[in-house]
Amino acid sequence: MVVVGSGGSGNAWAKEMTLRRRMASIFNKTREHFPSLKDYNDYLEEVEDMTFSLIEGFDVDKIEAKIARYQQENAEQIYLSRAKRAEDLAAALQASRMNPAKAGPSDTAAGSSQGISGGAGVQGQYAPAAVPGGLNQPRPTGNAPQPMGGSDPLHGYDEETMRLRAERGARAGGWTAELGKRRALEEAFNSIFV
Repeated sequence: MVVVGSGGSGNAWAKEMTLRRRMASIFNKTREHFPSLKDYNDYLEEVEDMTFSLIEGFDVDKIEAKIARYQQENAEQIYLSRAKRAEDLAAALQASRMNPAKAGPSDTAAGSSQGISGGAGVQGQYAPAAVPGGLNQPRPTGNAPQPMGGSDPLHGYDEETMRLRAERGARAGGWTAELGKRRALEEAFNSIFV
């Protein structure tokens, strides 16, 4: 539950998210717009400095004037970047609806710099909750998955069952005994040379 105080400060998180969305929609250049990685990183740092100053309330008038000047000078580039992003999101949405099993990262890298991609079922990819224009992602319908077969083979509290549960749970989480051994050896050898 979020409670807005009467002190006029409002919800700081909502204010920050609104400002960050606004800044991202205006300063939307990508790595391809710059001749070198250093220039791109300088651009990102400058944008973050302005965003931080706006959030904290430092030199707001000066920064707003700088943003307005940037918008006027780069209006066409901003418009084209927004259009390209919308096309990429629409293509990703279309790909995920047409063939969810085959929608890979190369097909759906629409918003990967902001952590948004449309790939369904691809590890490390996230589908957008909503796409500009009000199109929502389809939600699953029907009954919840039901276990196959009759009873759970690991239904019990004896020692063997508990050991099997722990082993299967660890494997489901990506852990194996080999990982623990390898890490112990690695740490042991690394500590020799310290």
